[in-house]
Amino acid sequence: MAETSEADSQGSYVNPGGEFSRDQRYIATRITEDGRDGYPVEPGRYRLVVSRACPWASRAVIVRRLLGLEDALSMGITGPTHDKRSWTFDLDPGGVDPVLGIERIQDAYFARFPGYERGITVPAIVDTTTGQVVTNDYAPMTIDLSTQWRAHHRPGAPDLYPQALRAEIDEVNKGVFTDVNNGVYKCGFAGSQRAYDASYRRLFARLDELSARLAGQRYLVGDTITEADIRLFTTLVRFDAVYHGHFKCNRSKLTEMPVLWAYARDLFMTPGFGDTVDFDHIKRHYYEVHRDINPTGIVPLGPDLSGWLTPHGREALGGRPFGDGTPPGPVRPDETVPPEHTPLGS
Repeated sequence: MAETSEADSQGSYVNPGGEFSRDQRYIATRITEDGRDGYPVEPGRYRLVVSRACPWASRAVIVRRLLGLEDALSMGITGPTHDKRSWTFDLDPGGVDPVLGIERIQDAYFARFPGYERGITVPAIVDTTTGQVVTNDYAPMTIDLSTQWRAHHRPGAPDLYPQALRAEIDEVNKGVFTDVNNGVYKCGFAGSQRAYDASYRRLFARLDELSARLAGQRYLVGDTITEADIRLFTTLVRFDAVYHGHFKCNRSKLTEMPVLWAYARDLFMTPGFGDTVDFDHIKRHYYEVHRDINPTGIVPLGPDLSGWLTPHGREALGGRPFGDGTPPGPVRPDETVPPEHTPLGS
């Protein structure tokens, strides 16, 4: 029997043909007020499955917390690493999710789609009454939490997708996704110098554009936190820890881009953002899983995280983080990030 290498068991990510192309074929089922796809909003019925390592899942974690949906939508947290089959619930006793009763999120996918051949990803929402995945379509998922789950928002929940600003938010999100959120992956998983160079230039051109935009306003769209800020934040918070070195996005560190660094710290210190970030999980995922980029699986000890808690001065630009609403309360004890995985323990 041939010996299986670590890279084989983890899967491969680099596109040897050149430019990395993300598989965008997600399960497009939506959970809505009217249940038009067969899945009406019902508190307690669904479970959001995430990894704190994943930037796409982190969007849902932040939105759920800001809106106060903890009682309506439970959350299962996988470990920071996975093999080519799927994410596993190795943080839970016995390696089994206590609500879903499964060891791997792939079990919920196969329960609905036997032999499912597309990406088994997080975030995913699972119907606890059937054990079947409902959706893993992360982009509309957070929009729906804002617009379809309103009856279950906490008192004082912010409006993260205000009607009057949706067109502008969508436009900003489009550029951020193409060149930043996905752009760092296009750099990291490029299989040719030409593909890497092009992605690198687009990434930093967009970051420079965003920096200019944010030099005179506290948030990306309007004077409050919106969906646009959440989507940019989840990439920025990973930038120095993984993207700068691991993905070769090394023109500048985040800490060397003054406006974006202050903006990211402002959000990090806003309740609902930094208190959901687990730097240990982030680093372990990228450096341990992407063995075709980092064959040894060695996880770097740096960078120094203490700077995330230094004053940012963005209050001088005005703005009201939660608009007419209020900050979320303390993190639930069972969802608290271990202090040693945060700047507090650095």
